[in-house]
Amino acid sequence: MKPIITFFFICLSAMAFCQNTKTAFPYSWEGKWAGMLEVFSDTGKVQQLPMQLHILPLDTLPKAWTWRIVYGTEKDGARPYELITVDAEKGQYLIDEKNSILMEGYYLGGKFYQWFEVQGSRLLTATEMRDGALEWEIVVSKEEPVSTTGGQVVEGEEVPPVLAFPVKVVQRARLEKRL
Repeated sequence: MKPIITFFFICLSAMAFCQNTKTAFPYSWEGKWAGMLEVFSDTGKVQQLPMQLHILPLDTLPKAWTWRIVYGTEKDGARPYELITVDAEKGQYLIDEKNSILMEGYYLGGKFYQWFEVQGSRLLTATEMRDGALEWEIVVSKEEPVSTTGGQVVEGEEVPPVLAFPVKVVQRARLEKRL
């Protein structure tokens, strides 16, 4: 009788694990998503264009998905990236841009983040599922601070220096599931 009960609990545990896995990131984000990307600078909205994000399981790698971004048209704006699991329990992933660039990504608090610097700009990307759609945002700043304050002793307490960075561009899209 004990082996039957043990087997039963093992089966239940496996079923629960599979259900939790399929509702977790990135499984629950699988699909083809599309919407309009809006680009803002300090002068207001400067551009609007179609955007797609395809998150589909890869047959070639376990725990890996396409992370295909299309800005504008498929012909001119496709970025055939891949999302690779590093450690799902810790929320650690890689975006493989398929051109020698591998960038870490982190799933924390229901959002997928990447923070990187390229050609003198710092970029913070944040993507989250909200009300059945993916909310995509990129904040761009220069790597040089606009101001540095603090760094003094105030009333006997040492205040650390604080560097503030200028936000130059924000890109934002609400992507609805198409497939």
